[in-house]
Amino acid sequence: MGQQQTVISEPEELDESAVFVGKVEDLKTSKRIRTTVNDREVVIFHHLGKYHALDLRCYHAGGPLHLGEIEDINGRACIVCPWHKYKIVLETGEGLYQGVDPQDPSRSKKWFSKGKKQRTHKVTIKDGSIYVTLSDLDLRCDSDFHAKEKFNDDARPDSV
Repeated sequence: MGQQQTVISEPEELDESAVFVGKVEDLKTSKRIRTTVNDREVVIFHHLGKYHALDLRCYHAGGPLHLGEIEDINGRACIVCPWHKYKIVLETGEGLYQGVDPQDPSRSKKWFSKGKKQRTHKVTIKDGSIYVTLSDLDLRCDSDFHAKEKFNDDARPDSV
Protein backbone atom coordinates (compact mmCIF):
# COMPACT_ATOMS: atom_id res chain seq x y z
CA MET A 1 0.00 0.00 0.00
CA GLY A 2 1.25 3.48 -0.85
CA GLN A 3 1.39 6.35 1.55
CA GLN A 4 -1.51 8.77 1.69
CA GLN A 5 -0.52 12.13 0.31
CA THR A 6 -1.95 15.38 1.66
CA VAL A 7 -2.77 17.91 -1.02
CA ILE A 8 -2.87 21.53 0.13
CA SER A 9 -2.96 24.36 -2.32
CA GLU A 10 -1.70 27.73 -1.20
CA PRO A 11 -3.53 30.34 -3.28
CA GLU A 12 -1.90 33.68 -3.83
CA GLU A 13 -5.07 35.68 -3.24
CA LEU A 14 -7.95 35.26 -0.84
CA ASP A 15 -11.45 35.99 -2.12
CA GLU A 16 -12.82 39.15 -0.45
CA SER A 17 -15.98 37.30 0.67
CA ALA A 18 -14.04 34.42 2.25
CA VAL A 19 -14.76 33.83 5.94
CA PHE A 20 -12.20 32.39 8.37
CA VAL A 21 -13.56 29.14 9.88
CA GLY A 22 -10.60 27.51 11.61
CA LYS A 23 -7.04 26.28 11.48
CA VAL A 24 -5.78 23.45 9.28
CA GLU A 25 -4.27 21.64 12.28
CA ASP A 26 -7.65 21.54 14.06
CA LEU A 27 -9.50 20.17 11.04
CA LYS A 28 -6.88 17.50 10.39
CA THR A 29 -7.53 16.19 13.89
CA SER A 30 -11.33 16.39 13.93
CA LYS A 31 -11.79 15.66 10.17
CA ARG A 32 -14.88 17.94 10.17
CA ILE A 33 -16.08 21.18 11.65
CA ARG A 34 -19.49 22.75 11.83
CA THR A 35 -19.71 26.52 11.57
CA THR A 36 -21.81 29.42 10.36
CA VAL A 37 -20.83 31.54 7.35
CA ASN A 38 -22.98 34.62 6.75
CA ASP A 39 -26.01 33.14 8.61
CA ARG A 40 -25.70 29.81 6.76
CA GLU A 41 -24.67 26.67 8.65
CA VAL A 42 -21.99 24.71 6.82
CA VAL A 43 -19.86 21.67 7.48
CA ILE A 44 -16.24 21.43 6.34
CA PHE A 45 -14.69 18.00 5.87
CA HIS A 46 -11.03 17.06 5.54
CA HIS A 47 -10.98 13.72 3.74
CA LEU A 48 -8.04 12.06 1.98
CA GLY A 49 -6.09 15.30 1.84
CA LYS A 50 -8.91 17.39 0.37
CA TYR A 51 -11.21 19.99 1.92
CA HIS A 52 -14.94 20.10 1.17
CA ALA A 53 -17.63 22.51 2.41
CA LEU A 54 -21.35 21.82 2.11
CA ASP A 55 -24.55 23.13 3.61
CA LEU A 56 -24.86 21.48 7.03
CA ARG A 57 -28.41 20.16 6.57
CA CYS A 58 -29.22 17.42 4.07
CA TYR A 59 -31.27 18.48 1.06
CA HIS A 60 -33.84 15.72 1.69
CA ALA A 61 -35.15 16.41 5.20
CA GLY A 62 -32.59 18.62 6.93
CA GLY A 63 -30.51 15.83 8.48
CA PRO A 64 -27.24 16.80 10.22
CA LEU A 65 -24.51 15.95 7.72
CA HIS A 66 -21.77 16.71 10.23
CA LEU A 67 -22.89 13.58 12.11
CA GLY A 68 -22.80 11.33 9.01
CA GLU A 69 -20.17 8.83 7.94
CA ILE A 70 -18.07 9.16 4.80
CA GLU A 71 -18.24 6.24 2.36
CA ASP A 72 -16.48 5.55 -0.90
CA ILE A 73 -19.01 4.94 -3.67
CA ASN A 74 -17.46 4.06 -7.03
CA GLY A 75 -14.30 5.99 -6.18
CA ARG A 76 -16.18 9.08 -4.98
CA ALA A 77 -16.16 10.23 -1.36
CA CYS A 78 -19.75 10.62 -0.15
CA ILE A 79 -21.27 11.79 3.11
CA VAL A 80 -24.16 9.58 4.23
CA CYS A 81 -26.95 11.46 5.99
CA PRO A 82 -27.51 9.83 9.38
CA TRP A 83 -31.29 10.29 9.24
CA HIS A 84 -32.33 8.64 5.97
CA LYS A 85 -29.02 7.39 4.51
CA TYR A 86 -29.02 9.72 1.50
CA LYS A 87 -25.62 9.69 -0.20
CA ILE A 88 -24.06 13.01 -1.27
CA VAL A 89 -20.78 13.39 -3.18
CA LEU A 90 -18.50 15.66 -1.13
CA GLU A 91 -16.88 17.29 -4.13
CA THR A 92 -19.94 18.08 -6.25
CA GLY A 93 -23.02 17.91 -3.99
CA GLU A 94 -24.61 15.29 -6.26
CA GLY A 95 -27.21 13.03 -4.72
CA LEU A 96 -26.62 9.37 -5.54
CA TYR A 97 -29.07 6.50 -5.60
CA GLN A 98 -28.78 2.83 -6.44
CA GLY A 99 -31.00 1.34 -9.11
CA VAL A 100 -31.29 -0.95 -12.08
CA ASP A 101 -30.25 0.33 -15.50
CA PRO A 102 -33.47 0.33 -17.59
CA GLN A 103 -31.35 -0.37 -20.69
CA ASP A 104 -30.06 -3.59 -19.11
CA PRO A 105 -32.33 -4.72 -16.23
CA SER A 106 -30.66 -8.14 -16.02
CA ARG A 107 -27.47 -6.59 -14.60
CA SER A 108 -26.98 -5.86 -10.92
CA LYS A 109 -27.82 -2.51 -9.38
CA LYS A 110 -25.53 0.43 -10.04
CA TRP A 111 -25.18 4.00 -8.81
CA PHE A 112 -26.91 6.89 -10.59
CA SER A 113 -26.78 10.64 -10.03
CA LYS A 114 -29.82 12.74 -9.14
CA GLY A 115 -27.79 15.80 -10.12
CA LYS A 116 -26.53 18.48 -7.75
CA LYS A 117 -28.77 18.51 -4.67
CA GLN A 118 -26.51 19.76 -1.89
CA ARG A 119 -24.91 23.18 -2.11
CA THR A 120 -21.12 23.07 -1.98
CA HIS A 121 -18.89 26.00 -1.11
CA LYS A 122 -15.31 26.98 -1.91
CA VAL A 123 -12.63 26.16 0.67
CA THR A 124 -9.38 28.11 0.59
CA ILE A 125 -6.30 27.29 2.66
CA LYS A 126 -3.91 30.17 3.33
CA ASP A 127 -1.12 30.37 5.89
CA GLY A 128 -2.52 27.45 7.88
CA SER A 129 -6.00 28.94 8.06
CA ILE A 130 -9.22 27.67 6.48
CA TYR A 131 -11.61 30.04 4.73
CA VAL A 132 -15.01 29.35 3.19
CA THR A 133 -16.58 31.36 0.39
CA LEU A 134 -20.28 30.68 -0.11
CA SER A 135 -21.29 29.63 -3.61
CA ASP A 136 -23.58 31.80 -5.73
CA LEU A 137 -26.80 31.88 -3.71
CA ASP A 138 -28.75 33.28 -6.68
CA LEU A 139 -28.60 29.81 -8.28
CA ARG A 140 -31.14 27.59 -6.48
CA CYS A 141 -30.14 24.29 -4.91
CA ASP A 142 -32.33 21.74 -3.08
CA SER A 143 -30.40 22.14 0.19
CA ASP A 144 -31.38 25.84 0.29
CA PHE A 145 -34.75 24.83 1.76
CA HIS A 146 -33.13 23.84 5.08
CA ALA A 147 -30.06 26.11 4.97
CA LYS A 148 -31.23 28.80 7.41
CA GLU A 149 -32.64 26.36 9.99
CA LYS A 150 -30.35 26.14 12.98
CA PHE A 151 -29.45 22.59 13.92
CA ASN A 152 -30.17 21.66 17.53
CA ASP A 153 -28.01 18.74 18.70
CA ASP A 154 -30.79 17.61 21.06
CA ALA A 155 -33.54 17.63 18.43
CA ARG A 156 -34.52 14.34 16.79
CA PRO A 157 -36.53 13.92 13.61
CA ASP A 158 -40.09 12.59 13.81
CA SER A 159 -39.04 9.43 12.02
CA VAL A 160 -35.55 8.34 11.21
